[in-house]
This record gives sequence, structure tokens and C-alpha cells, in this order.
Amino acid sequence: MNDKTQHFSFDDAMEKKVKEILSEVYSALKEKGYNPIAQLVGYLISGDPTYITNHKNARSIIRRIERDEILEEIVKFYIDHNIE
Repeated sequence: MNDKTQHFSFDDAMEKKVKEILSEVYSALKEKGYNPIAQLVGYLISGDPTYITNHKNARSIIRRIERDEILEEIVKFYIDHNIE
């Protein structure tokens, strides 16, 4: 039996949520023949949800989280993997 107390981190939960959402939206955009990176950047910069396809309900899925939360996770990931 493990007597250690589990540690819950909101950061971990948000990271997982953003990863799942971006993965679903990326897949839907790719299936429809769009450049997923360009479309996601367009959405993140402008806030215009029409950059995201309705295919597989991707437009609704991406709006489950705020754009600033997505950007925060992207920046954290980049820094964690590219800066000492």
C-alpha cells in the first residue's frame, strides 16, 4: 500500500485539457485538408472561431478553454523543452 499523499496540480490538469483539445482540433483540421498550424494561429491571434472547422465539432471543442490558457500552455511547453 502506498502511504504517500497524492498531489493534485491545476497546472497538470490544464496541461492535459489543452493537449486533448488541441489534439482533437488539429486532427479535425487536418482531416478537412487545412493547414492546422496556420488555422490555430489565426484563431489564437484573432479570436475568430471561423478559423476552426465545424468538422467533428472542433469549433465548439476549441471554445471550451480560453485562448490565453492555450497560449500559456504553448509558451510553457516551448520554454520547458527549449530553454535551460
